Amino acid sequence: MLLFRQMELEDLETVQSIDKLAFPNPWPENAFQYELEKNTNARLWVGEFQDGEKSTIVALAVIWIILDEAHIGTIAIHPGYQNRGFGRQFLAFICKKLISEKITQIFLEVRQSNSAAINLYQKFGFTIDGERKHYYRDNNETAILMSAPIRNSDFYDQFLLDCQFTYDNDSKEIQER
Repeated sequence: MLLFRQMELEDLETVQSIDKLAFPNPWPENAFQYELEKNTNARLWVGEFQDGEKSTIVALAVIWIILDEAHIGTIAIHPGYQNRGFGRQFLAFICKKLISEKITQIFLEVRQSNSAAINLYQKFGFTIDGERKHYYRDNNETAILMSAPIRNSDFYDQFLLDCQFTYDNDSKEIQER
């Protein structure tokens, strides 16, 4: 089962490890801690894979809120847990959380070579708005700029149909089905 929750300071070591495994140019060591402790506009979440009594953090996300817009700073799934639908479920969870904060639009950058992520974002209604050449410092790769309007909550439920949880907008809680 996959459950989502707010990131906590105790998660930082695991989160940094996933970030290093998922990206060739990970965030600086203190970046996640800064976002957790100092940035009131940041929303940080993790996804935990639960197998019986064992719980393992397998996903992370940092979102910045600016008025009624959100920017995905980073979203990552541990490479050992990719291609299982976790990214789709995590993005649906994030969108549903943003609805509860009255967000109307989401923006992001994604590596041009990351076709799996681009395809996922397009399923969620993201469109390509442009590009930033030489954006990524490790290899001067182009960033694809994407955005999407936040849809109604029901739109995101289709991505959660095979999950063992729902997100209740009234209680703001993840609930098992």
